[in-house]
Amino acid sequence: MEIVIRAVLVFFFLWVITRLIGRATLGELSSFELILFITMGDLIQGAVVGQDSSIVGAVLGVGTFAVLTIGLSWWNARRKAPHRILHGSPVIVARDGEPDLVVMRQEQLSLEEFMAAAREQGIETFGAIRLAILESDGKLSFFTS
Repeated sequence: MEIVIRAVLVFFFLWVITRLIGRATLGELSSFELILFITMGDLIQGAVVGQDSSIVGAVLGVGTFAVLTIGLSWWNARRKAPHRILHGSPVIVARDGEPDLVVMRQEQLSLEEFMAAAREQGIETFGAIRLAILESDGKLSFFTS
């Protein structure tokens, strides 16, 4: 039972950490960030199962994470309120060719990252952007004039 309690605590800790990191960062991880998350996974394994290296311990830890993930997905699919809490809401980061620097700063999105995403969509200048939205999954959607 101790493993299940540890897994629940670590699961929600991980959820909070990923929400704090920001969606732009999670949308496109650098090599270093990917290695950092893999390393965090190894550290978390120790916190969840402790000294228990048995198959039962591993199944309990992974099973608890799976049940919590399925439970949150089920809750999210049936209620509107949790979606904003669990996944965030899309935000407007540019309108009529003007970037909203305050929102971009809050979302940890740099002008360089923003323009790189715009160039990938064939947009050359800010002026061509009628509306840009940072989606809850970290991707940018552009609408041009």
